[in-house]
Amino acid sequence: MRATSALALALTGTAAALPTIPFIAPTDVINITSTNTAAIVARQSTAKACFVIGSTTLPAETADIAASLASTVTCSTSKKTISGVPDVTSGSTTFSSIDFSQSSQTPLQFALSKFATASPLASTDLQTFQDQLNVYQATEAGIRSVGGSLAIKVPKFFLEMQVSRIQTAQGNPPTAAGLQVDHLRDKVLKNAPKEAQSLLNQVTQLATQLK
Repeated sequence: MRATSALALALTGTAAALPTIPFIAPTDVINITSTNTAAIVARQSTAKACFVIGSTTLPAETADIAASLASTVTCSTSKKTISGVPDVTSGSTTFSSIDFSQSSQTPLQFALSKFATASPLASTDLQTFQDQLNVYQATEAGIRSVGGSLAIKVPKFFLEMQVSRIQTAQGNPPTAAGLQVDHLRDKVLKNAPKEAQSLLNQVTQLATQLK
């Protein structure tokens, strides 16, 4: 009997020494104020973009661009282009009217001939080139969302370079590193390994002409 009482006392002492486990926390376990709300807003905007028709996750940069274009680019309800992406319009420019994939030229040949700037460079209509870039970027986002071919990157990057050149010539050079003429020149060249050297040389030359 004494042994039983001693054991009970020992167990009682051990239980008292054990720490209390807080099964219910007094505050939220996840601090919701630390959530990246900007990223959530971007994803929501991308989901609303009419040209993002698939479920493949977009690269962050593409998702940001798609979100920024969601309210400015419109989609045709009857006409589709590359990979089933709706024909998109920005301003007065519709993608189908400048679709490189419908040309017999290579993507870079098409870009060099179709998206040539005026002389002098500063007199080029920046808005027209921006609208052309918008529809290319929107279509690329749509293609990526369904895992389609990305041949569009060559003319898209070329258009980006042209926009950067025009902005620079007009006295408003872009400040972001990814939008600098030299960086975009390299993007064009990197994505056009099968293009003729003479065409690549033209891109390199254009990148030096900023007036």
